[in-house]
Amino acid sequence: MKKQIMLGAIASAIVLSSCVSKKKFTEVQSELDQTKSELVKTRVEKEECQEKYAQIEEKVDSYYSKISSLQEENDKKLEMVENMTAVSENSKKAMRETLKKVDPKKLAEAKTLSDSIDLAVSYNLTKSFNENDTDGIDISVDKTIVQITVSDKLLFKSGSSWVHPKANTLLEKIAKVVNSEPAMEVLVEGHTDNRTIVEDSYLEDNWDLSVRRATSIVRILQNKYDVDGKQLIAAGRSSFSPIADNASANGREKNRRTKIIILPNLDKFLAMLEETS
Repeated sequence: MKKQIMLGAIASAIVLSSCVSKKKFTEVQSELDQTKSELVKTRVEKEECQEKYAQIEEKVDSYYSKISSLQEENDKKLEMVENMTAVSENSKKAMRETLKKVDPKKLAEAKTLSDSIDLAVSYNLTKSFNENDTDGIDISVDKTIVQITVSDKLLFKSGSSWVHPKANTLLEKIAKVVNSEPAMEVLVEGHTDNRTIVEDSYLEDNWDLSVRRATSIVRILQNKYDVDGKQLIAAGRSSFSPIADNASANGREKNRRTKIIILPNLDKFLAMLEETS
């Protein structure tokens, strides 16, 4: 009898042990299935991001190719300028007067007439903004390609694509430059730092933020200041084109920026020198 009781107890223990193991197995299997599902979802999201990035890169590369082509075209025109066959006396006089006001150190770096024209136009564009407005704004000109880089502290609140009203003065002046020449084209590029977007935000990621910011600027230029939409291009570069180290707060602040690239023609630049002399 005792033997039968003992065997029964052993059998019960085996059955119970088997039940527990099966339950654990089911839980582990469920976790594994969930992990696989999340992995597939992550791979899909990664592929979508890569595809989105590739499309934006293709669009921006195409635009920069156009910039390069225009620079080559302007090089040829500048060769004519070097030979003094394409510059009016007014343009020459205006450029000489402007260059007198340029920082001597910068002027010393100008090796060609092309460099001098870039310096003169950059000076006049910077002068068109009030002195108090130029903090956080960097203007450079290379072979008549204007690049205006604006710190996000002048345009947006942190993590937002809403444009602050104080930016209207700057955007209005940029619009006047663009509206002065219908042949101009403008590329607005949004750039972010590499910090992750706040969880549960309406923004998907830094790609989303950079594109929304560029689009917000474009809309204001078009809707508020009447820039022709055909002249405008909006692009987002996320955090993939930094100009400083994201490891520091100062570096991240520099990386949060909007770049506005204007493609005018050389003739308009020379006219701009005459108008502001």
